[in-house]
Amino acid sequence: MQEIVLEEPYKFVPPIESDWWCWLVRFRLKGYLRNVFKVTSTECRHADRLKASLDAGHSIVLAPNHCRLSDPMVLGVLSQQVGTELFAMASWHLFKESAYQTFLIRRMGAFSIYREGNDRQSVNTAIDMLEHGRRPLIIFPEGAVSRHNDLMMEVMDGPAFIARQAAKRREKAGKPGVVIHPVAIRYSFDGDAERAVLPDVEAFEHRFSWQPQRHLGIVERIGRIGAALIGLKEVEYFGAVREGNPHTRAEKLIVEVLGDLESKWRVTDKGGSVVARVKALRSVILPGMIEKKVTEEERQARWRDLAACYYVQQIAHYPRGYIRAGDALPERIIETVERMEEDFTDHANYHGPMHCTMMVGEAIEVDTKRNRDAEGDPAMAETRRSIQTMLDQMVAERRAKLGLPERKGKTPHESELM
Repeated sequence: MQEIVLEEPYKFVPPIESDWWCWLVRFRLKGYLRNVFKVTSTECRHADRLKASLDAGHSIVLAPNHCRLSDPMVLGVLSQQVGTELFAMASWHLFKESAYQTFLIRRMGAFSIYREGNDRQSVNTAIDMLEHGRRPLIIFPEGAVSRHNDLMMEVMDGPAFIARQAAKRREKAGKPGVVIHPVAIRYSFDGDAERAVLPDVEAFEHRFSWQPQRHLGIVERIGRIGAALIGLKEVEYFGAVREGNPHTRAEKLIVEVLGDLESKWRVTDKGGSVVARVKALRSVILPGMIEKKVTEEERQARWRDLAACYYVQQIAHYPRGYIRAGDALPERIIETVERMEEDFTDHANYHGPMHCTMMVGEAIEVDTKRNRDAEGDPAMAETRRSIQTMLDQMVAERRAKLGLPERKGKTPHESELM
């Protein structure tokens, strides 16, 4: 399990607003993207929509999908194109990884959000930023990195709540309102995906004591590795590998593990996305550990529950039907193997060259009052629809470019397993 949950008291980390540091870091941004994340080229579409909102004096929330760890950095390319700096809400654990990283990301406008509880200071900071409107504010509405390019997960209502509170203040001050700009971020792999992931696939097979499955196609080999990983978790949580379709087994694993944990920790609200349910569980498991109110035996038991939360959330990020033999997009093969490696070893190799396309959606004006009759927040529902529409458009372009047949039927949902 990666160190994204910390057993220590949370302390809010504010941003440092420095145009000079932003300029300096951006000067080296493309080299950093190329060397660390293998992103060798970028493209910004409809940046004029964002520029128009800036020129009109609106305060802006940028709401992108979050498919790779490089997303915040590529948005720096977009900000450079429209001539603005950015603020960004970032998970607290990113500020705990190294002093150097903390030094840089604070000066790039990032401030912390505590995902394991209610962080009023972070929320109030975000509202203040939007009230004054000096820079657009990035909030990733999915709440976690999905690792799948082409499908939006369910989104949180938080960005719209923050925007709405700021809009009320701006209305009283007679200022232009707050708008949300959805941003679709999509990466394409410019190379031979099978050749790129083959060493990783064969490393998995070696770890499982398998003979190299070279008589199979790459998609089938990846599918067998996925089934094996599900089996390992079934043995861990249930004591035995279960029978049936791996997709169905994975779905049942998520339902049962989350359900058991919610019953154990008396979490009554069992609705929402897997990400939201995991957040609710962490918020009740962690406090006693942080306050040192539990025995060492109980502490270890709680860490096992936190690990189960982590892996359930990871398993929920493998969409059913995302890669299919014969017509799989190269980048989908790449990101699926990277996700498996990250889940199995806590480390992922980045493969390149990657091209990143960012498409800015039309501005969504945030009403100062929420429609309580609507299911979910209307602004966030529209944000999600807009991003998915733009992703679908880019997928269609990509399939046409590669000469792959157009996919027919229902788009796979993010809660359905590969």
